[in-house]
This record gives sequence, structure tokens and C-alpha cells, in this order.
Amino acid sequence: MQFNINNLFTDKLPADPNTENSRRQVTTGYYSYVTPKKTANPQLIHTSDELLNDLGISPEEANAEDFLKVFTGNAVLAGTKPYAMLYGGHQFGNWAGQLGDGRAINLFEIDHNEQHWALQLKGAGETPYSRSADGLAVLRSSIREYLMSEAMYHLGIPTTRALSLALTGDQVLRDVMYDGNPAYEKGAVVCRVAPSFLRFGNFQIFTARNDINGLQKLVDFTITNHFPELGEPSKETYLEFFKNVTRQTLETIIHWQRVGFVHGVMNTDNMSILGLTIDYGPYGWLEGFEWGWTPNTTDRQHKRYRFGNQPNIGLWNLYQLANALYPLVEEADGFEEILDEYKTDYEEKSLQMMADKLGITNPEETDLKLIADLEDCLQLSETDMTIFFRKLADFKKDNSVAGYDLITEAFYLPELTSEQEKQWNEWFASYARRLQQETNSDVQRKKAMNAINPKYVLRNYMAQLAIDKADAGDYSLVNTFYTMLKKPYDDQPEYEEWFVKRPDWARDKVGCSMLSCSS
Repeated sequence: MQFNINNLFTDKLPADPNTENSRRQVTTGYYSYVTPKKTANPQLIHTSDELLNDLGISPEEANAEDFLKVFTGNAVLAGTKPYAMLYGGHQFGNWAGQLGDGRAINLFEIDHNEQHWALQLKGAGETPYSRSADGLAVLRSSIREYLMSEAMYHLGIPTTRALSLALTGDQVLRDVMYDGNPAYEKGAVVCRVAPSFLRFGNFQIFTARNDINGLQKLVDFTITNHFPELGEPSKETYLEFFKNVTRQTLETIIHWQRVGFVHGVMNTDNMSILGLTIDYGPYGWLEGFEWGWTPNTTDRQHKRYRFGNQPNIGLWNLYQLANALYPLVEEADGFEEILDEYKTDYEEKSLQMMADKLGITNPEETDLKLIADLEDCLQLSETDMTIFFRKLADFKKDNSVAGYDLITEAFYLPELTSEQEKQWNEWFASYARRLQQETNSDVQRKKAMNAINPKYVLRNYMAQLAIDKADAGDYSLVNTFYTMLKKPYDDQPEYEEWFVKRPDWARDKVGCSMLSCSS
């Protein structure tokens, strides 16, 4: 394999001078050099053909021994030095101090076709930031990350990507639900790809340690290499940088709300400075519409990271980033103005997003009631979000087809009460009246709605089915879902069996409803 190596991060920023791979506080540098752990019997399960092409890797190279060794951590590409990044962060609202890449090892950075990419292994062994963990990953969590990274990309949502999924041949001890019942699972490694893996926490750690020179050097590096359009670093540029991060973060969260994705653990160390969806751990897919749902067992009591709270948490996290950047500007007004814009922009973008989902081309403030009434209906009758919006595209503005009859297969409740049915019929009557104000035809509206309301998503139970099969050595469902989710907005009749509600057996099954941070 031949790459155009361009290690921006390690070439421009100093390393931790201590080269011993021991768990410790790292007080100097931005990263620590580490060597991935060699594995017993690496086996490649799947690769992303599109990402291979984007990185300039041919199918022949991807099937070669060198590829397997490098992307499972069993060999280091000549001329490169793998490393783990230093960062801190707020976890569940509390400052956690030093965190860092505890089970991620960055291999190298490359340029290809005028794009810059950083390549990183997840699950390749301990680093100085592993704390009490082993730095490894299991097949279960690796399949979830691999499939969802690529699925999100094809949904049009900013995200890190996944290049490859491989078994290590090692056994890894995990307590899946943190209930005192650990068991050995198959070890695995995913190669993650992004323009940068910098997080809010990379900046926070330097401010927390009152290392303002270190902070400025990192911010200047980030602006120069990832936001060059902002110009030379200055106080004004730092505010523009923060404004860009704020806008990109909001854009991504609006996308999450659009499709019903719940991240599950929006700690500041899991927030990308580029606004990417990063760190696929205990994420979940909203099935029955519920503002208060969280997939994370650790968050079961307080539900900090519930579906309906994601925009608020995005803002809270941005406040923490503003606090981290404040020493470079030393004036609060600019930050406060940008954060206030987030609130206003959220209201506008959220309205536009919901109007798009409903096929309304020119939303008005009066549409807020139509949307609120719909959300009440969806929640009170436990309605499958994905199926509902896809079926809604078949509604006729003259109300010639009863809307209620269109969506009955989206209900999880075995039977709706007469009051619930009445509530739905009243909403459809309001919706029909609103559509009659639109100039586009039913056909045009359906096309527009189907372009943003996906038909196929990686439901939690589907991921678990793929995991169960893979655990038995059958990777067919991994490939099926990878292929299907490349075209989530297309009808794809050959995959119709996956356009269904979550089955009853999956309602409370581990991996299908609630997941732990080890997921």
C-alpha cells in the first residue's frame, strides 16, 4: 500500500516525552506514542468499498496481508508512529479531568484527492489514557460502530467513517450490563476514519490546567489546518472558529432529531470539533416515538442524554467549549452572542426540518401547533417514527385516503382507544387543510418527503441479529445491512422485510433496547 502520508497533528504539535506505555497523567505534549497490541489470529470480516476508494486503496490491496496486519495493529506502516491523543472532558455533566484515547490508537494521516484523512484503530490495546481498562474492543460493539458509521454517512449526517472490521482472535472480558456478570467475548478492531478526531475535550484539558500557551497552540493548529478559510489566528478569528463549531454541532444534532438517532453519551469528550457524529457506543434508534427515551443504561435514572434533550446538551457542551476558549479572547460578549444564536437557529432549523419531513415547503409559525399536535399523537400511541413518516408520504391533500388507515402498521400498541383514534383523525384533517395551501402536487411532495425520511435505518434489533450471527461465524447480515443502508431513502423492494417495526421479542432484550457504555 502506498499512501501520501501527511501527519499534520504529530508534525506540528509536540509529543509526550515519556515513551513508556503506562497508565498515568500526561502533563506534557498533546499525544503519546504507543504501539498497537499484536493479536492472536487476525481475520478481516468486512471493508467499506466506497471508503477504500476514497482513500486510494484498491480491492487487491485491501485483500492483501499487509492491509490485514496494518489495520488490525499487527504491523506499523513504514515511516509512521502510532499515537494516542490527550484530552479531558465533562462526563454526565461533571468534570472528569484527563481522559484521552483509552482504546483508540491513531495510525497516520494521509492526503488523497485533495482530502485529508486521519486513520485510527479502535480496540487495538492499552494507552497511557486507558485508566483501568484494557484498551480492547469486542465484536459486538465493533459491528455496531462499523455499520452505524457508514449508515449515518449515507443518511447524509456528518460522521466519522469506518474502513474495516476485523476479528483479533483474542478473547476479551466484558461485563455487558455492569451487573457483576462478566464473560469472555470475541475481540475485534475497527479502523475509523475522519479529517480529524479532535474533540471539545482536547481544548478543555489545557484550560483546566491553566496551560494557555498550550491551548493557543492547539487552537491555532486547528484553525490553520481545519478552518483555513477563517484566516490568521486572532481574537476575532477565535470567535469565528467558535461560531463555526457551534453551527456545525447544531447541524449534526438537527440531523439526529430528523431521523431519530440517540447518541446515548454526549459527554464533551465525545463531541467532535468538526461537528461529526463520533464515538458510537450506547447509541440507539428511536422506534416508538418518545422524547424521554435514552438507550444508555448508565443514564437510565436521570436521562440526561434522552432523545428530546440532545439539542440542549449540545448547547451545554458548547458552553463548556466557550469556557475553554475564553482565555484566548478574554471577553464574554462574543461567546454569549454566538450561544444565543444557537438557541434562535435551533428554533428555525427545527421548524424547517419538521416541515420538510411533513412535505411543507414554506413553513410558518402557525405550523408549530400542527407539529406539536403530531408529536403528541406519535408519543401517546407509541408510533414507530421511521415507518410513520415514510407512510405519511402517501397521504393525499384532498384527504381521499384516510390518513389513519395509512399508518396503522406503525403503531406498537395492540389497539388504540377511540380517543386516540379521534386525535389522529383530527390531526389528519388539520394536515390536509395545511397541504391544500401548498402548490406542489402529491407526487412532488412524496418525492421530497422520501428524500429526507429514510425507509431503512439500522434498528437496534437488526444490529443485534447481525451480532448474533457474526458471533456464530456468519457475517452475511453484516454485509446485507451494509449494502442496504447505502441507499436508505430508496425503496429497495429486495429488502422490504427490514421495513418493519421492532419485533416484540426485542422490546426489552439486551442490545435491542438498552445498552451500556461497553457497547
